[in-house]
Amino acid sequence: MDGEHSALSGVERDRERLPPIYSNSSCVVLGRGAKQPFPSLGNFISSLSQKRDVGGRGFPASFAGTLTSTVGLRHGRELPPICNDVRQKHRLSIDTLPPELKAPFPLDPIIPLRTKTTKEFQEDMDRAALSGDWREVRDFYLTTFESFIEINAAFKREANGLFNTIEDSGVNAKFVNAVYDALLSTPQDIQKSVLKGIINSLLREWKGPRTKDDLRAYFILLQNPQYSSTNTYVIYAHLLRQIAALSEADHHFLVHWLKRLSARRFRQLVERLLQFISTRLFPADPDELPPSSKCSWWIPSATKVLSLFSKLHTNLTAGCVCVFFNVLFLFLCPDAANSVSSPPIMPFTDFYNITLDHIDFMEEYRTWQNYGNSNRFSFCQFPFILSTVVKKAIIQKDSEQQMISQARQSLVSKVSRRQRVDMNLLFLNIKVRRAQLLSDSLDELTRKRCDLKKKLRVTFVGEAGLDMGGLTKEWFLLLVRQIFHTDYGMFTYMKDSRCHWFSSWKCDNYSEFQLVGTLMGLAVYNSIALDIHFPLYCYRKLLSPPTVPCDQNAFVGMATATLEDLQQVMPELAHGLGELLSYEGNVEEDFYLTFQISQEEMGIMKSYNLKPGGDKIPVTKQNRKEYVQLYVDFLLNKSIYKQFAAFYHGFHSVCASDALMLLRPEEVEMLVCGSPELDMSALQKAAQYEGYNKADTTVRCFWEVVLAFPLELQKKLLHFATGSDRVPVGGMADLNFKISKIDVPTDWLPVSHTCFNQICLPPYRTRKELKHKLTIAISNAEGFGLE
Repeated sequence: MDGEHSALSGVERDRERLPPIYSNSSCVVLGRGAKQPFPSLGNFISSLSQKRDVGGRGFPASFAGTLTSTVGLRHGRELPPICNDVRQKHRLSIDTLPPELKAPFPLDPIIPLRTKTTKEFQEDMDRAALSGDWREVRDFYLTTFESFIEINAAFKREANGLFNTIEDSGVNAKFVNAVYDALLSTPQDIQKSVLKGIINSLLREWKGPRTKDDLRAYFILLQNPQYSSTNTYVIYAHLLRQIAALSEADHHFLVHWLKRLSARRFRQLVERLLQFISTRLFPADPDELPPSSKCSWWIPSATKVLSLFSKLHTNLTAGCVCVFFNVLFLFLCPDAANSVSSPPIMPFTDFYNITLDHIDFMEEYRTWQNYGNSNRFSFCQFPFILSTVVKKAIIQKDSEQQMISQARQSLVSKVSRRQRVDMNLLFLNIKVRRAQLLSDSLDELTRKRCDLKKKLRVTFVGEAGLDMGGLTKEWFLLLVRQIFHTDYGMFTYMKDSRCHWFSSWKCDNYSEFQLVGTLMGLAVYNSIALDIHFPLYCYRKLLSPPTVPCDQNAFVGMATATLEDLQQVMPELAHGLGELLSYEGNVEEDFYLTFQISQEEMGIMKSYNLKPGGDKIPVTKQNRKEYVQLYVDFLLNKSIYKQFAAFYHGFHSVCASDALMLLRPEEVEMLVCGSPELDMSALQKAAQYEGYNKADTTVRCFWEVVLAFPLELQKKLLHFATGSDRVPVGGMADLNFKISKIDVPTDWLPVSHTCFNQICLPPYRTRKELKHKLTIAISNAEGFGLE
């Protein structure tokens, strides 16, 4: 308990320094500056009115008064404030009035009965398309979108049904889809009338908390395909602002309703939001949108709404990293739209906005760091939208700034003492002997722990040559091969899951585990992809917590473990425990288990109690869930705590950056090992040649063969040439892949130099000959770290 209390206090100190990473349950004033009046909405409505057809519907007289005061909406129909606290204050002020002055709250309006069905609507559309008479269709659209009440009347399955559950929105999704699918094929005056109706709805008087019918209207309006056009962005922005301003409870409902959308329509809404953000940042025609200074709230509002969609993809593979860090990692928790959907509706990488790769993301990062007690917007508050390329760059630049600061201090110290300045101060210089590679590396990294953030430079004793990157990569490859060899005993190779896990043997010194963590950190910092095969749960543990606690006694690497996590490491055991949980018979008599487990350590069987007196507590139907949870936690956390804690501290000794809070476990894995997504066409475009050119017969045959290879052989080729079957985060271009000519007989096999990402090809004359020799070479190359 003392350790847990210490961990909590350390985390609380960390929280005070940084703003939270917001989720759907977070309250934030969405704006980059002071709140601005609604830009150009009046002008937008005026332009629509001028183009109105005779058959269109005008605005009510009261609405015209609203348009004249769009610059000062405080005196008219004000849109809701972004911060929920403001509405709360208004409600509290009503309660302070004397009873005689209080008016009764009005009852929810009665929704009119509308009986049009999907079939009838489609028949109306068919008749209108044939006859050219759109009056009936026009009347339907005019009526349906003139208010939230009419939207519910048209699309609610039962006009006055409650539908107050997260599982059922009460919306006739088939009818909504039919109406929206037909909208863009109707005459322009109908499309304009729909937009006018939406404006009317959004500018109606704000009446305190939203009802579920209001939420349904927002849910339906969000699906309107008209927002794909920049001409509608002013309206779209106001819709997003109101949705962003909803309460936590209302967002909770929306998140669960969103997961009911089809994958195609869900993706369309996400892409529309991403495009809105990109266009606002970099408009093709700056004059077609209001000035950025007058609509600074557009991007924050859109990003907040997009975060509701992002929750649907973060299932428990990225779950709550640590109980103490829930506030910082709410965007990873399983209580929102992609997280409540299993499997995820979209991969998390599809939420990346590549446009943000071209903004000043370090300024965004500094804003996030420096305004911990304010509500100033930064994309770093919503890290799901930032690509791994951006996050890697932030980590590297943050580490570089720390390194430059350390180097400056060293230089100033040397100069002040009038000592000779050695430029080696700027590097982490590692000198090792090949015969004592592991021990020398451990000694060097331990002795130079203050220089770990400097640029790495490796020298092999007794060998001439300057490290231009090749020696560094060779050092990594040789160390990984030695450390992960099963004879060494640090890690156990799990054949069923094809991954490594930490050996649970006990010892007095865990410094070698710290070395492995340091190696991983150095690989990230120096852009080296390692051929390491850890399960995803390992990277969750590395982010538990994402920054090292101030309290040295605080627990680290203790991520919540589930049966699904055990499945990644020991699938056979996980299957057996799953069968125990679902067993219908007499658990106590048939399984004859107690809360004591046994495991082999260095050839010796040892027993451990999962709880005090566990050897005397039988496992029953009533306590089997507790047994499974304690067993999984023991295997993945407690039995390897000291090993993993050393590993954790080694990694964070290099990558000690607040930017780690921005990462998902999958992204940490990509930074360490590279991406599993191969694009051989991109590799062909980025390839360099030595002794050949891209028009030579051998080169042309090589690419014809490689592009036709199945994925498994393409991975083997990449592993053969680079030492890893994964791609750096920056893509194939970052590999610096080279094809060289080797003047040997054509009966020789291709040769590779993994330290330089180079493959050497004899001058093969035919495609058949090249394919045969290349397949033999890549299929018989020994992998690193695998049996």
